Amino acid sequence: RARRMNAEHYSAMAMILSGIAVFLMSTVLNMRAWYGRYNIEVPATLFKMNATLAWILQESPVLVWCVYSYVHANPACRGSPANVVLLFFLAAHYFNRTCIYPLLIRGGKKTPVEVMLLAFGFCVWNGYNQTTWLMQSHVYGAEWVNDFRFVGGLILAATGMAINVHSDHILRNLRKPGETGYRVPQGGMFELVSGANFLGEIIEWTGFAIAQWSLVGFAFAFFTASFIGPRGYHHHQYYLRKFDNYPKHRRAIIPFIL
Repeated sequence: RARRMNAEHYSAMAMILSGIAVFLMSTVLNMRAWYGRYNIEVPATLFKMNATLAWILQESPVLVWCVYSYVHANPACRGSPANVVLLFFLAAHYFNRTCIYPLLIRGGKKTPVEVMLLAFGFCVWNGYNQTTWLMQSHVYGAEWVNDFRFVGGLILAATGMAINVHSDHILRNLRKPGETGYRVPQGGMFELVSGANFLGEIIEWTGFAIAQWSLVGFAFAFFTASFIGPRGYHHHQYYLRKFDNYPKHRRAIIPFIL
């Protein structure tokens, strides 16, 4: 068990270093992940696939890990209310990302297979880290459910999830059936930032990391912010270039600041 915990900590540190690398590539080198509006930058030699299928395949590993880890859990972990609540929150997010969100996509551009495989690989890696921590390695005591970090973290995580899901709804309904272009999003947190969906997910996993209070949870939150934070900034710059009447008071990813 100690060896497993050490392995998870090494894996979490590797994820943090990967997050730093991704952040530097996105900011210093100005690189963008080749999906969505940045598909036009994809080399013609790359294979592409249906966006709905890509989302289902790339997000599904975490959901599979959640089910597998619960079935084969350490009895002490499965008997801990905090462990189970955290696992079910993780599963709820990825159930939406695997089974609901992809089926609601309207006019999504095809996704490069290489991008899908990278996302799939990350979900395999992170799904293993999170579920192994929650269902094998660490047992939260009964008192943890009353701890302000657990309660406050879950409230923050649920708030972030709500912002993320609502923002996705707004983006989806900007397009009429058959449309593929981009319009200025209005409503919700989009009144404050251009990357409201990204802000919601950053808040969500920050709250999840606080509720977990572990290096494994922090690594996930850190990597998420390092990857989609710069993407929100790139979206903001895209909107400013494309729309002359884009609201000047909006920030990119952090309300009133950045």
